Amino acid sequence: MTRIVLSSPGLAVIPKGMHVAAMLAERVAADPLRAFAEVKDEHGSWSMVTLIEFNTSVRAVAKGLMASGVQRGDRVGIVGETRIEWSVMDFAILAAGAVTVPIYPSSSQSQFAWIIADAGIHLVAAERAETRETLAALEAAPALVGLDKAAMDELALLGQIISDAELDARTKDVTVEDLATIIYTSGTTGRPKGAMLTHGNLVEHSKNVELDPDFGGFVRGETRVLLFLPLAHVFARFVMLVALGSGAVIGYAPSHKTLAADLKSFRPTWMPLVPRVLETIYNRADTSMTGVRKTLFRWSAKVSREKSRARDEGTHRATLGLRFAIADKLVLGKIRELLGGQMAYFLSGGAKLTPEVGHFFRGLGVEVLQGYGLTETTAAHSGSPDKTGIMGTVGKPIAGGMLTLADDGEILTKGANTFAGYWNAPEATAEVMRDGWFATGDLGEIRDGALSIVGRKKELLVLSSGKNVQPAMLEDAMRSHPAIQDTVVVGEGRHFVSALVALDEALLAAWLTAHKLPEMGVEEASMNERVRELVGRAIAAANEHVSRAEAIKEYRILPRGFSEAREEMTASLKIRRDVVITHFADVVEEIYSRAMPTATESV
Repeated sequence: MTRIVLSSPGLAVIPKGMHVAAMLAERVAADPLRAFAEVKDEHGSWSMVTLIEFNTSVRAVAKGLMASGVQRGDRVGIVGETRIEWSVMDFAILAAGAVTVPIYPSSSQSQFAWIIADAGIHLVAAERAETRETLAALEAAPALVGLDKAAMDELALLGQIISDAELDARTKDVTVEDLATIIYTSGTTGRPKGAMLTHGNLVEHSKNVELDPDFGGFVRGETRVLLFLPLAHVFARFVMLVALGSGAVIGYAPSHKTLAADLKSFRPTWMPLVPRVLETIYNRADTSMTGVRKTLFRWSAKVSREKSRARDEGTHRATLGLRFAIADKLVLGKIRELLGGQMAYFLSGGAKLTPEVGHFFRGLGVEVLQGYGLTETTAAHSGSPDKTGIMGTVGKPIAGGMLTLADDGEILTKGANTFAGYWNAPEATAEVMRDGWFATGDLGEIRDGALSIVGRKKELLVLSSGKNVQPAMLEDAMRSHPAIQDTVVVGEGRHFVSALVALDEALLAAWLTAHKLPEMGVEEASMNERVRELVGRAIAAANEHVSRAEAIKEYRILPRGFSEAREEMTASLKIRRDVVITHFADVVEEIYSRAMPTATESV
C-alpha cells in the first residue's frame, strides 16, 4: 500500500549561530521603540513595554542570574502565571546560556520534586510565596528567587558586577543545535517526561509559521495577541516567540477570571486558546438567556453555522445573506464586541474542537485555525489554513514539516520542529523515534490532503467481544454540552461500553435555571432524575456518531468533577483515564454488576 505523505517545504533560513536571545537582539536592533507588549496595572489599564525596555530588563536579570551562580547549561525553573516577568526570566535564563524548565504553578509537591530532581534544577524563580514555601520544604530544595518586579530589581542590582562582555560571552558559541528548554509533558499516563527543545526548534519553527503564506496571515500587519494560556505550556510559549518575530503586540493576561474584561479592553486581533474556552463562551451565552432572547440567540447561532458550512461546501443560498444580516444586527455583532471588536483569528489547539462551535465563531467572522501538535513537535505541527481549512480537520503541515500515518493509523511527524529527545530517558526516546519520524501516539485519517484526529492509540478499548472502540469520538461529542465538564468512556474487557460523566460546577447553575430546575450542587444534581434524563439525551446524541456495538449502553453522573489536585486531569486539562477509573472503581463495578436500562431507553 502506498503511504500518503503530507509535506510543506521549509521557508526559514536560520544561521547556525542563531538562538532565542539573538532573535530578541535582532528585533531590538531593527526597531527598538516598537511595542513588545502591553501590561495591565491594578486598575486594568494597559501600558506599553518597548522592545528596548524589555531587552534591558532581560539583560539585567541575566547578569543577576550569573552573579547568583548560574552557569552555562544549568537548568533553571520558572513557576508562575502568564505575566511579562515570566517572559523576562525566560529570555534572561537563555541569555545567561542556561536552560529554561517551565513548571505549572498548579503542580503537586511530588510533581515539583520529580521535575527538580530529574532535570537537576538548582535555582527556581517562583511567583507565589506559597509555592516558594513548598519548594523550600523539598528534600533537595533548590535556591529560590521571586518572579515579580521587586525580585527582578534585586537580581539586577546583584548583577551589576557582571559586564556586558561577560554576559555576551555566555551565548557567543550557542548554536541552533544547543538545548534551550526542557518542557515536562503533562502526560496522561506515568510520570511526566522532559521533552528537550533546541534553539533551532524554537527559532526556525516560529519563523516558518510567520513566513508560511497559508498560516502566517494572522500575524501580518499591526496585530495584537492576548496571551492568557499558561506559559509553562509549549503552545503559549511558542506564540510568544511568533509574536516577537512578527512584531505582534502581546497582551499579558495573568488570570482567566478577567478574560472577558481583558478582551474588551485590550482588543486583540488574534488569540491562542484551547477548544474548551470557545465552548465555554458559547455555552455561557446560551445558558444565560431565557425566553425570546434564547430563541433569538439560537436562531442567530444556527444562521452563523449555516454561513460557515456554506463556505466549506462552496454553496450559496439566496436567503442566507439576508438572514445573516438580521442575525448579525441583533446578536452576532454584539458577540464580536464582547471579543473586543477586532478579533480576526482564534488559534485552537490542545484538544479536538467541536465542529458546531467552530462553525459558530467562523460564521460570525472570526477564523478558527485548528492546529495539531505536541510538546515534542514544538507546539503546532499542522493546521487548517484560514481560507481552505475544513472545519473538523487539522489540515496540513506547517512549512518545514511532514506527516504520514503508520500502518495502524498512528500519526508520524518529521521536521525542523521535532524535539531532540527526552531528558535522561534514551529508551523512551527510542520508543517514539522511527527512522527520523516521531510517533505521536495519536491516531489519524488523511482525506483530501487534510489530517483528522481519530483518538489516542493507548486509549483504544477492546471489549470482551473483541470489538475495538475509540472513546475519543464519544467523549468529544459530550464535551461541548454546557453542563458537562468531561466524560470518561469505559469498556476495556467488558461486554458493553459505559461512561462516567462529570458535571461542570462553573456552568451548572445557569444550565439548571435554563431548564427550570432548582438550584443544587454537583453532588445533588448527580442524583436528580431530571438531570439524569437530560444528560441521557446528550448520551443518545453522542451515540449517533458510532455504531451500535460502540454506543454507550450505561452511564453514571459522578458526585464531583474531575480534579487536577487529585491528578485526574493534567494542567492542560487532559483527562488521566486510568486515574479516573481507579478513583471511581466502585461506580464502574456497580455499572457492570447490575442490569439497568440503556442510555437511549432512559430518555
